[in-house]
Amino acid sequence: MDAIYQLMETLLPFDWAEFHYMKNALLAVLLITPLFGLVGTMVVNNRMSFFSDALGHSALTGIAIGVLMGVDNYLFSMLGFALLFALGISAVLDSGNSSADTIIGVFSSTGLALGVVLLSASGGFAKYSSYLIGDILTVQPSEILLLLFVLLGVLVIWFFFFNKLLLVSINPDLAASKDIRVRLIQKLFVIIVAVIVTVSIKWVGVLIINSLLVLPAASARNVARSMRGYHGIAVLISVVSGVAGLILSYYCGTAAGGTIVLLAAAAFFVTFLVNRFRSRA
Repeated sequence: MDAIYQLMETLLPFDWAEFHYMKNALLAVLLITPLFGLVGTMVVNNRMSFFSDALGHSALTGIAIGVLMGVDNYLFSMLGFALLFALGISAVLDSGNSSADTIIGVFSSTGLALGVVLLSASGGFAKYSSYLIGDILTVQPSEILLLLFVLLGVLVIWFFFFNKLLLVSINPDLAASKDIRVRLIQKLFVIIVAVIVTVSIKWVGVLIINSLLVLPAASARNVARSMRGYHGIAVLISVVSGVAGLILSYYCGTAAGGTIVLLAAAAFFVTFLVNRFRSRA
């Protein structure tokens, strides 16, 4: 990491780049935001924004399970519970007994309430309340390496399964007619979302994780004219919002996650107006 730090100090002659925690945060942002931009496009296509929000809420229960089991690294308990949680939602949705928003709402509220109850019962909820807003300035070099592996893994999946993921998100019946295993592809996607949400929740926060998944993709959808443009613009907005929000939060003394979300929200309103003016022209 020392060589990377020195390179960053050479390329970034700014006062904020003098601190290791800012360098780590910048590297994390450069790895997390492309994930949000890329996967967020499919979240928006599949109308799964509420689903990713529910996964964020389940993180508290994952932490509580880790506390009860005496696990030192809560990432493992959060990831395990998030995967079961996501597959549970998917299984109930497949039954078709209730509407999707009702089912996800039940799981979301249950996951959040269970986590709060378990953590408060042990008298330690305040200790873990930082997960609600996150703090990307606490990211460590080993965690940056983990984010790199997750990014590479998602890129590999996108390379091999993008067409199937896209077709299933647009028209599941057409995908089934082309011998695509729709349910398997859907479960693969919910697992991807669960992994990304869980891995990044510590630094982004339960309350705003969903915003970073949805806003860049929603902004790109306002102005994109092709699927390639849609993904490219979403990733660009996500990365720019992330880097600019991190630097702005340093100078303004504000929370990095919230600042990043506000910039992403600003991008959405700008692209919305651009789309309105374009449609009237």
